[in-house]
Amino acid sequence: MVSVRKAVQALESLYPLRYAEDWDEPGLIVGDLDAPVRRIVCAADPTWDVVQSAIASHADLLVCHHPLYFRAVHTVSSQTVRGAIVSELYRHGCALWVGHTNADSALRGVAQAAADAFGMVDQHPLVPISDAERPDDEVGLGRVGVLSEPVTLRDFAHRVASELPKTQMGVQVSGDLDGVVRSIAVLPGAGDSLFDEVRAADVDVYVTSDLRHHPATDAMEQARHEARMRMAAKLDEDLSAHESAVIGNDGPTPIPVKPALINTPHSAIESIWFRYAVEDIPQAIAKITGEQVDMQWLDINTDPWNLSIVTA
Repeated sequence: MVSVRKAVQALESLYPLRYAEDWDEPGLIVGDLDAPVRRIVCAADPTWDVVQSAIASHADLLVCHHPLYFRAVHTVSSQTVRGAIVSELYRHGCALWVGHTNADSALRGVAQAAADAFGMVDQHPLVPISDAERPDDEVGLGRVGVLSEPVTLRDFAHRVASELPKTQMGVQVSGDLDGVVRSIAVLPGAGDSLFDEVRAADVDVYVTSDLRHHPATDAMEQARHEARMRMAAKLDEDLSAHESAVIGNDGPTPIPVKPALINTPHSAIESIWFRYAVEDIPQAIAKITGEQVDMQWLDINTDPWNLSIVTA
């Protein structure tokens, strides 16, 4: 029999808790360690609808990306929806395990799954983690890589959109739509806190989520300002070396404004991870226990928006 304890052991061999950010508390949230696990389902968020679907499918373990609780709590009574979820899970014998920032940083985790889906090669973590237990693994937040063949920003944005589970929010793009994209940084989830790291990576486009007006505006304005400064420096250099003839009749070659920004629905980009998880988790459990479990991805849209209207 596969127990919750053994399933958790397998999960945390794939997505070690030591990879989690200091403020994060992933791992087993609800469940009896000695209870049996025959069927596992996964979803981006442990919402009420997701939990009801997991219970209806006779799941013994629900694996989610987002935590049920982000902050300390003082009650799990059914007066709150989260308390009611805890009660439902215990009543129906369904455990809940969360892989959050630890799954973001792991091999074949959230960031790598998205980067692979978007066609990125020669990948490395955007913010590396040094893991003494696995020194050969390149792990850490986000991914930086390149495309096998350059494309326009417009075409790359359409590629990103085509790989995402459907939501009403859609994808937003800021930058020169005809500009060339070769190098990319990807950070599934809220990513406006890592603009400095992305600029240091010198990529053509940054794919992330939850970009707020002011940080995104500031990032693009800074990118345009830096492009103007590089352009001015190039003009001075060209004029000094070759006089005005080097500029040509069509003017100087434009300096790219980078990074461009692609803003994606938070739950959608992180859900790409389950394409790998539905294979990796049963294999890890079988390796530890010799037993097989059923695994299902509950492809439920947990994005909070159900209507998006383009204003006139």
